[in-house]
Amino acid sequence: MFCSVISSAISGVEALPVMVEADVSEGMPYFAIVGCVSSQVREAQERVRTAFRNLGILLAPKRITINLAPGDLRKDGTRFDLPIAAAVLEAMGYIEKDALRKAMVIGELHLDGTIERIPGVLPSVIAAKESGCELCIVPTDNMAEGSAVEGIRVIGVRSISELIAFSHGRIPAQDPEGLVPEQEGYTVDFSDIHGQKTVKRAALIAAAGFHNLFLSGPPGSGKSMTAERIPTILPPLSEEESLEVSKIYSVVGLMPRGISMIRRRPFRAPHHTITPTALCGGGFYPHPGEVTLAHRGVLFLDEIPEMTPATLEMLRQPLENREITISRLGGTCVYPASFLLVAAANPCPCGYFPDMNRCICTHRDVMDYQKKLSKAFMDRIDLKCEVQAVSYESLTEKGRGEVSSASMRKKVMKAIDIQKERYRGTGITFNSELTASSIARYCEMTDEAELTVRLAFDKLGLSARGYHHVIKVARTIADLEGAERISDAHMSEAICLRCSDSFSGQHTMPIMRVPS
Repeated sequence: MFCSVISSAISGVEALPVMVEADVSEGMPYFAIVGCVSSQVREAQERVRTAFRNLGILLAPKRITINLAPGDLRKDGTRFDLPIAAAVLEAMGYIEKDALRKAMVIGELHLDGTIERIPGVLPSVIAAKESGCELCIVPTDNMAEGSAVEGIRVIGVRSISELIAFSHGRIPAQDPEGLVPEQEGYTVDFSDIHGQKTVKRAALIAAAGFHNLFLSGPPGSGKSMTAERIPTILPPLSEEESLEVSKIYSVVGLMPRGISMIRRRPFRAPHHTITPTALCGGGFYPHPGEVTLAHRGVLFLDEIPEMTPATLEMLRQPLENREITISRLGGTCVYPASFLLVAAANPCPCGYFPDMNRCICTHRDVMDYQKKLSKAFMDRIDLKCEVQAVSYESLTEKGRGEVSSASMRKKVMKAIDIQKERYRGTGITFNSELTASSIARYCEMTDEAELTVRLAFDKLGLSARGYHHVIKVARTIADLEGAERISDAHMSEAICLRCSDSFSGQHTMPIMRVPS
């Protein structure tokens, strides 16, 4: 007897429908799984066979052939255990004929017949809805993320026995009350940082326009503290962005239990010993890396000169295109990678240059250390801020009234609202996403501002990319002040924040001072 069940395979961060076909016929006892499957999928025959035996379901001594179509799409993982079992059970008459005709089935089997949670349920439910399915049967532990998709019924099952009971009209017990909202509050705040007004100003601009930020300063000056607090002033995820992030975390199996959607912007801070594959994704069969896990959030790279050059240079594509293409023998995937990069570094190996009373590095040591970051990489950084050591007075001053994340977030949200209205219907969310062609349309400047940026281009040797980045930052500064046109003061501050850093072996001087 022949029957089929709909399931899904993961490709990148999307799910594609897969038809699990089962044929049970007379012949020598045989159990085969075909259709471009990995060893994990092929092992499903032993898990299914043993689970049936432990549940008292006897497989007749017949020839059983399982085909996963389409045959040119690679199937990996243990998500096909349950649909394979369901197809065989239907072919053998244990499940009512056509009971699962418009249902997508996914899940991993234990040897006792219970069903284990799997990654990638959220994109699978979305694919089920788009392919016309009316129902999606998932492990009970995955019901939370599956329930995030409206317009399709999601049923959770704990075992094969519950699946059989459901096919006969007895709906298995559910536990939808186990859903818990994701915590939205933060335990850190910008008020924890004493002094450092220039650094906070740079962080404010970075958050308001989603601009990349580079922090350079001695150890203990507050670089990591600043990076960790930037998510506290970013705007909340929109429904569309929340769905994008949730799909990524569902695919890699990092979706927290009991949470249907991720509402907080990601903050990823990998160690500087991270490999290129772990940072940008890849492997024989491509999988997402940290740049994708930081999508719509913050990627913090501390001690960035200590990272290998090969790892750093791989960041150039996602920083420019906001996505990364991974091509391997096992397939090609395009992963989203629109993140706010915050990089931090000491100015020299010992960390205290240019304080010659404390720095023990030679001039050659300093130059070699700073040259670890190529000019091509640094050219993609919008804001560069030198973080000064905090004085004793700043740390101990009473009633200092440090600016809080709440007050900074209000300013950011005001600028974001201006950008939303300006770019309505264009697909652009932040000023950092402006293209070279759209800058002329949306970044109107005064005559003085044009003269300032032209002077900077000639005197500071800005590249074409650097020229465009300066204008985009100036547009964000103008939005923070509610100005329609970019003024000379806005442009001067943007130039200073881009050109005052000494990394990459170039010691440039700002042509104007940052307005106080």
